[in-house]
Amino acid sequence: MLTVDLSSQTLPYLHLKDSVYQALQLMNDNQVAHLPIVDGEKFIGIVSEDDLLLAEDDTATLSELQTTFANISVKSDEHFLKAIQVAAENGLSVVPIVDNDNDIAGSVAYNDLLKHASEFMSLNEPGGLIVLEVQSNQYSFSEISKILESNDAQITQLNTYNNPETGIMRVTIRINKPDVSDIVATFQRYEYDVKYYFGEELYANELRSNYDNLMNYLKI
Repeated sequence: MLTVDLSSQTLPYLHLKDSVYQALQLMNDNQVAHLPIVDGEKFIGIVSEDDLLLAEDDTATLSELQTTFANISVKSDEHFLKAIQVAAENGLSVVPIVDNDNDIAGSVAYNDLLKHASEFMSLNEPGGLIVLEVQSNQYSFSEISKILESNDAQITQLNTYNNPETGIMRVTIRINKPDVSDIVATFQRYEYDVKYYFGEELYANELRSNYDNLMNYLKI
């Protein structure tokens, strides 16, 4: 999904003639801490609530605060995950979207990006999640896939993160089965380091563990 497909129809733009007070009011009305500034159709930059609050005169126009504008945006033809990256790296509540001529094409709120990321990763679908850690040079997608298939499970989402300092790769796997205990046991049998796992059977397992502990205590 491209960033332009997620452009909000309700988030306003600021203009250079707007006052600091007006900009703060628009941010408050829309429950955001950033808004893009435009001059006609041209994207000028993005301003934060924090910078506006530092202004000595709230009747001053935004044109007087141009040195505080940040030139941060994403292209309309970029994948929406790029917008999440830009928002996270710059602490933005709103990400401006521009075309190749630097004309404003829209903007998207960070909260909306997270909702789409959840849908993109199928987090609302039933299933389990397993997080493995392996040496980068030992990572094998085909082996991981075979282990899952041997347990009648399929990958619905797989993400990797490589730590350049340690050489350790973290592999996060979403699968279509909510019962992950047998799969975890198989990974451990193949000497994979299973860091975390989440499935619907965990609650039942915890209850069983607590029950067993209680029975052992009563036998003492």
